[in-house]
Amino acid sequence: MSIMQTGTVLAIVVITYLIGSAAKLIPKIKDELIPVIVGIAGGIFGVIGMYVMPDFPANDILNAIAIGIVSGLASTGVNQVYKQLSIKDEKDE
Repeated sequence: MSIMQTGTVLAIVVITYLIGSAAKLIPKIKDELIPVIVGIAGGIFGVIGMYVMPDFPANDILNAIAIGIVSGLASTGVNQVYKQLSIKDEKDE
């Protein structure tokens, strides 16, 4: 995977992170559903990315969906790393 392809996948991670952050602000959405929401959104963006981005790392719909879902779920991992580091910083003070 080239640097350009990594950038296209990173775009999905960032967009789904923002979707997850927005979902967190809606009181009716339980925290347990946020990974499902960002996974589904990532799958949708994966398919869109396959058609719109020339350097997208998938050439078929199934792989595009898989890349999108993994990218969406990676955004929840980024959020968890941030939260864990924030908790550690608060304990150090």
